[in-house]
Amino acid sequence: MQKIIEALRHAVSNGQSVACTALVETRGSTPQKAGAVMLVFPDGSQAGTLGGGCVEAEVKRRALRLLDEGDAELMSFQLDSDYGWDDGLICGGRMRMLVDPVRPGDDLSYFDEYLNVLRDGRGCTEAVVIDAEKSNGGVIASRYLIDEHGEIACQRPANAPPESLHAGLRPVLDRPRPYVENGISYLPQLERCRLLIVGAGHVGQKVADLAASVDFDVWVVDDREQYCNQDRFPRADRLIVGPIDSSLSGLDIDANTMCIIVTRGHNHDEEALYHLAESKARYVGMIGSRRKIRLIFEDLLREGISRDALEAVHAPLGFDIGSQTVPEIAVSIVAELIAHRNLGCIPERPRPVSILSDIDTVCDSEQQA
Repeated sequence: MQKIIEALRHAVSNGQSVACTALVETRGSTPQKAGAVMLVFPDGSQAGTLGGGCVEAEVKRRALRLLDEGDAELMSFQLDSDYGWDDGLICGGRMRMLVDPVRPGDDLSYFDEYLNVLRDGRGCTEAVVIDAEKSNGGVIASRYLIDEHGEIACQRPANAPPESLHAGLRPVLDRPRPYVENGISYLPQLERCRLLIVGAGHVGQKVADLAASVDFDVWVVDDREQYCNQDRFPRADRLIVGPIDSSLSGLDIDANTMCIIVTRGHNHDEEALYHLAESKARYVGMIGSRRKIRLIFEDLLREGISRDALEAVHAPLGFDIGSQTVPEIAVSIVAELIAHRNLGCIPERPRPVSILSDIDTVCDSEQQA
């Protein structure tokens, strides 16, 4: 979304009109879901996509007409035989689009505020009125930018907000998906998650690159400057070079931080987990064999780390996809991170018996002996 608004600001600032189109409601099977955004320029070019095919082509055709004259409006499409796309697939769903023409000289404060929020990584919700009657006084196609505290930060145009605007608002901190309630489409932009990678080796490097591509703010910790540097991690937001213990001690780790431990050795992994297991992080994962993880857990239990904290550690981390290479391992890790970020949990899947159960079994055997 940030790149879309930057492209819009650039075009309008250079004297070019642009139509900002957004998918605000879907029902049934559709090629894109609510929240997709596309810009249409006067020459017919575009930035972003609404799903391709005949629907996108029709939206572009109507958007170009609105660029000449007209205000923002909603457009509806039933995906029947008229709007099957290129491969002949007919979903049978319904899509509703907002088409908002923006011209040189227009007030761009709405987009400026939206861009500031996105650049800061803060969460927000864009609310678009799609039904005047159900919204109890709303004006069709009006847009409201609501900050993470539930306050209206900006609106386009300056219409009074409908009475039901806040009644249907879900806290962005709960990470909701786009939804429609009381004739209003709510399109959340979720706060960016920080990913703390402890270990700047090959796996950490590949995970960092993939994670940055899917909107994580990446921090990397390692005690070796020859590994933890800008050349190897060009997309990292922060690089911390120093001993693992002192680097993690006192580091700002909040409920919007996800942590993975992929260091080069057993001792460094244990050192990192000692600091992270009982932190406020929403996710802590560690790579390694079951034997290594069991030994680390045993040591940390003796050092006073709680059993509950260790039960919450994802170890070994990553989806089991039969990974063999570093890129495959990185894909399995980032896929699990995305699932946890977007769904609040990891989907049910066959998992090995808890490693802590292994520890219990060993302890029972030793006691019996």
